[in-house]
Amino acid sequence: MKFICFGSGSSGNCYFLDADGYGILIDAGISIRTIKKYFRDYGLPMSHVKALLVTHDHADHVKAAGVASHEFNVPVYATALVHEGIRLNYCITRKVDQQHAAVFEKGTTMTFGPMTVSSFGIPHDSRDNNGYFVECGGRTFCLMTDVGHVTDEMAAFIHRADYLVIEANYDPTLLEQGPYPPFLKQRIRSGNGHLSNPQAADELARNLRPDASHVWLCHLSNENNHPSLAYKTVEKRLREAGFPVGDTLQLETLKRQSPSPLYDLV
Repeated sequence: MKFICFGSGSSGNCYFLDADGYGILIDAGISIRTIKKYFRDYGLPMSHVKALLVTHDHADHVKAAGVASHEFNVPVYATALVHEGIRLNYCITRKVDQQHAAVFEKGTTMTFGPMTVSSFGIPHDSRDNNGYFVECGGRTFCLMTDVGHVTDEMAAFIHRADYLVIEANYDPTLLEQGPYPPFLKQRIRSGNGHLSNPQAADELARNLRPDASHVWLCHLSNENNHPSLAYKTVEKRLREAGFPVGDTLQLETLKRQSPSPLYDLV
């Protein structure tokens, strides 16, 4: 498999996995023009995109879902509740055509070319929210974002992952001292909001497999976090737990508005 993050954060989220020319997008919260530009920049044929998987119905994850499914002529896979949320989301000008709407309920598994994908629930204040666990060629990749808290089911998927994308949205002190109104701060801190740097660090230290290869921290807040702060918080906790960060385990933060390198998941 190959992996690229095209954007991660409230400005727009979009991830790409490709296995032997069979590609899936996870979320389409950035413009279709930007997606196409990144494909050209990486020398990737857009014909590789065979499906779009959606985590949840918030605009920063789905505002280009309808356009992308139309442009690529591919199905959009999501739970029935997420599809309903997309239809009702006023931020989405081009809705997903009925012919492209495909149901992928959490707790089920589907095959996409050489990839086997399992969907699981993630607590968040959206109509529904799903993470994806991908198996291909003996390697496993997992993505979980917009995480209110980590459930036992999620912890089990963290432990199974060779490669993991997990949210580290905010630093508690920056959030508390920041400009957000009290109701928004409480929403973010709640069990259906977002995962803080220390929470992500603790969950990784408890559940990450000793021989895991790579962890990417995603969906960092622009106002309430900083990449170096998220990295240092998680790195310190993992080192305390005995994980070889920088040796056999790589740790990185994903950027909000620029693409990552192309990673070979070997």
